[in-house]
Amino acid sequence: MGAEFSLKREGFGIELRRGRFEVFVDDQHVGSIARHDSLELPLDPGHHSVLIRAGRYSSRRLSFEVAEGAVANFRCHGAMVWPRWLASFVKLDLAISLRRE
Repeated sequence: MGAEFSLKREGFGIELRRGRFEVFVDDQHVGSIARHDSLELPLDPGHHSVLIRAGRYSSRRLSFEVAEGAVANFRCHGAMVWPRWLASFVKLDLAISLRRE
């Protein structure tokens, strides 16, 4: 039966970091995602990690567990407030917000 990974790119307001985001699960590129888009893919049950990149900018890496038959749901979006956007020029993993739902 396996498990599933699901990612939605949605936020409120205007994203200050635009363009397509590259999605990496377990350090392997699994696709890209545009604003208001989603990405689903099958996974083996167990421990995994996810990272979103846009050029030199990224999200923080999140580790997660997913059980047999379960779906690991995530949401991401580019920085939407000026202070975070400016800070992302120094701390690159602030550029993209990623959270598990």
